[in-house]
Amino acid sequence: MASDESKETHLKARKLAITGGRVIDPAQGIDRVADVLISNGKIGAITESSTGDVPREYVQIDASGKIVSPGFIDLHTHLRDPGQEWKETIVSGTRAAARGGFTTVCAMPNTDPVQDTAAIVEDVVRRANSDGAVRVLPIGAISIGQRGKRLAPMGELADAGVIGFSDDGNPVADANLMRQALSYSVEVGLPIINHAEDKKIGAGGVMNAGTVATRLGLSGVPVEAETVMVARDLYLADLTKARLHIPHISTIGSLAVLKSARERGVDVTAEVTPHHLTLSDEWVYGLNGSVTEAVGSEAYDTNTKVNPPLRSRADVEAMIEALKEGLIDIIATDHAPHAATDKICTYNEAAHGINVLETAFSSVFQLVVNGKISLVRLIESLTSSPGSILRHDLGSLKNGFPADVVIIDPNSRWIVDPEEFESKSVNSPLSGVELTGRIVHTIYQGETVFELNGDHIEAGTRS
Repeated sequence: MASDESKETHLKARKLAITGGRVIDPAQGIDRVADVLISNGKIGAITESSTGDVPREYVQIDASGKIVSPGFIDLHTHLRDPGQEWKETIVSGTRAAARGGFTTVCAMPNTDPVQDTAAIVEDVVRRANSDGAVRVLPIGAISIGQRGKRLAPMGELADAGVIGFSDDGNPVADANLMRQALSYSVEVGLPIINHAEDKKIGAGGVMNAGTVATRLGLSGVPVEAETVMVARDLYLADLTKARLHIPHISTIGSLAVLKSARERGVDVTAEVTPHHLTLSDEWVYGLNGSVTEAVGSEAYDTNTKVNPPLRSRADVEAMIEALKEGLIDIIATDHAPHAATDKICTYNEAAHGINVLETAFSSVFQLVVNGKISLVRLIESLTSSPGSILRHDLGSLKNGFPADVVIIDPNSRWIVDPEEFESKSVNSPLSGVELTGRIVHTIYQGETVFELNGDHIEAGTRS
């Protein structure tokens, strides 16, 4: 347990030196043991090597044997605030983000009220700046009330600070409205992020269509429900020359149309979630992906119900390969906290969504441990690549950038216990799973916002 004096020193220090760690900053092509110097909330320098010779005025953080990375950026977070504060709030969600190594989260607009006016967006920004543990960047709605009938005031929302537009779980079904949204988005220079699902094709489905769904007697969602919507949006983006970002891509078919669009020069980026990289539909059996001859009482694990649904093993492997090759640009969590009552029910009745922020890095780090993806590519997909999509000075340890830094212990082994989450919700299928690799220190704008084995810094105490 860190002492109160130590925590206060780290929190308020104007000059920090993170020494002896393996510094990985893909934006600058840096991967070496070095020291990171921080002054007044900004990155000062990365030394050529770690000398251990720290200027007297710096508070030292020893990162020997650990990895030092830019703070992670999540382009797809549900904070539930305003309107569903019993599931999550700006305070609890940003504390969860800090614990997961995220120093920037982009908040989806499916709040109550919806983030479809400047006043609502400005309220979220104001409260996040006051009470949040890390940076919150809002996403504005595409349509008023996310009802898919009339466009939201996109120019007004852009002026209020949104970083893109999405109707999230309510995909824009009207192709002409989507064309209009893409056209207007060109004028404000921000991407459209349309939930990739044709709801009519997937109507009634609660999990991925396939052998597992058939065996469990659950209605399946065909993969085409995603691929058809992805293909439509890509052609409309080509028509309008707009920026399109595809959220939570999950099927082999979607990768095929994405690759074709890239070859045609469409301005498109794509994300994949940690669960679509690491969990298959076999996790619905409730045995951590194992398959037995008989379906037991553990089956129908409602914490595995998510949209898009967990896919087949073949889809999971394809997502890993696409991320490795760069066809998929980034990892985004789609953190979707829910109350216990939303999950303690039948699979058909359960809400879609998985609590992800605090397990995201560690779950995907298993792919590094197993040799399926490089550590540098993993960090790139969480830092410089989303920073590039945002077009903000984030996701790197460049001189003068905000001092957003995460320290990782690659050898730490820990068991996921959702009851210990900073999040208000505990809906994770990883409960009881042992993971290797853990966030041990998160620094936001030069101040400690999370330190493992120490108490968490209270949100809102940042100076």
